[in-house]
Amino acid sequence: MTATRFSRFPLAPLGASLTAFAAACMLAACTVGPDYRGAPTVAPEAASAATFVRTPAQGVTPSHAPSEWWLALNDPQLDTLIAAAFAHNPDLRAAQARLRESRAQLQQQRAAELPKVGASAAALRMREPDLSGLTSSSSNSSSGQSDGSSQSASSGRGPLTFYTTGFDASWELDLFGGTRRAVEAATEESEAVHADLSDTQVSLAAEVAQAYIDLRDQQQRLAIAQHTAELQEQMLTLTAQRRAGGTAAEVDVQRLTTQVENTRSTLTPLAAQVEISLDQLAVLTGKAPGALDAELSPLKPLPTMPATVAVGDPTTLLAQRPDIRAAERRLASSNAQIGEHIADFLPKLTLYGDLGFSAADPGHLMRKSNFSWLGVPYLQWNLFDFGRTLGAVHGAEASRDEAEARYEKAVLAALQDANASLSRYGYQREHLVTLQKVQTSAERSATLMRQRYRAGASSLVDLLDTQRAEFVAQQDVVSGQAELLKDFVSLQKSLGLGWRTTTPG
Repeated sequence: MTATRFSRFPLAPLGASLTAFAAACMLAACTVGPDYRGAPTVAPEAASAATFVRTPAQGVTPSHAPSEWWLALNDPQLDTLIAAAFAHNPDLRAAQARLRESRAQLQQQRAAELPKVGASAAALRMREPDLSGLTSSSSNSSSGQSDGSSQSASSGRGPLTFYTTGFDASWELDLFGGTRRAVEAATEESEAVHADLSDTQVSLAAEVAQAYIDLRDQQQRLAIAQHTAELQEQMLTLTAQRRAGGTAAEVDVQRLTTQVENTRSTLTPLAAQVEISLDQLAVLTGKAPGALDAELSPLKPLPTMPATVAVGDPTTLLAQRPDIRAAERRLASSNAQIGEHIADFLPKLTLYGDLGFSAADPGHLMRKSNFSWLGVPYLQWNLFDFGRTLGAVHGAEASRDEAEARYEKAVLAALQDANASLSRYGYQREHLVTLQKVQTSAERSATLMRQRYRAGASSLVDLLDTQRAEFVAQQDVVSGQAELLKDFVSLQKSLGLGWRTTTPG
């Protein structure tokens, strides 16, 4: 069986002209669509001010704050919890997976700029059809021919085998920059997702710190309530003994009993809050509820509040807040998508090529005589799409306008968040000073009243009132310290701190 050679010839004049046109456009770096000029200026006076509007007069400094702000609280257990959350928190791992996904999509877009090359091989086997049924009766009755020779002549030939192998390639030339705009959009989106990851870290660090502060606050107040209840029970026992001896009235016993029960009533909700905080910290660090009970249940004081807090300035805030960076990158991505759709108005040129060998004998497959090739430039221009491309362009422009509005909102919200956090932090510092003064006065009054009561110079009612005031003042100071610490955490979060510059790729 002789192999058939298939020769393929490109359309030389058309190919040469289109190739020259493509080369000219690529040399000129044609890229349709608007170039990104940066994000709009939002609240220029507030954004470029030397200090925030609500900066407290004391307790803050305009120097740049460190990213790992929790180290300033001098609590190694808190440092360990935040490190564990960064390593095992499901939300953070999901954000890391989204980042890997965005980078994979960017890799796909970049690959679209390059040729596609493939290889193929095939072995075809076929048999000619049996035509015996179509033979005329006259040929069957012809003289001098036997039945066997007649069947041999009319039946189909043996199986035919055909072998082919080759390489093919196609390349869509990016004449007007549509693919480059798609790569630009994917690049900006990947950077936005990276900023989202940083924003997740900021929120996670703040959430862990606030949950830890809540836990220590609840444990401290629970310990105060338990100690107060024990003292009140001792006084109730003594008063009951005096009542038995006839030196105290029944009303005194009932008053003390009421006070003891009131104090005990505060223990149950505080104990429940402690368990809730323990479970919350366990889940934040990627563990099952109850996994941290043994580690965190022992009573420990609240973290130490730093004497001063570095807050930087509005310009630094806008540069380091991840949510603002994410909004700005998505604005750039939306801008690039406009050009990506505008390119659909224009012609697309694709170069096709094929090199191959074909033969009936696999041993002759790679002979020069069995070589064939094909080269074809293919021009496609969708002239009439009845507004589909125009609608896509208008949609992309609307998405860009939406992204711009979201960026402006992010900037304004960041400035508001920072100023509100600074205001709360400043006022809470002053409020805590007042609470500490109240506690000092209440403790002194309670001490003096106990002395007067033992000397018989004051009534039990007066003693109970001063003890109740002392208990409330102690609880209020612990709560005030915890609130100041949480305001400190909120301030760090509003400044966009707590994210790491290196993330898993």
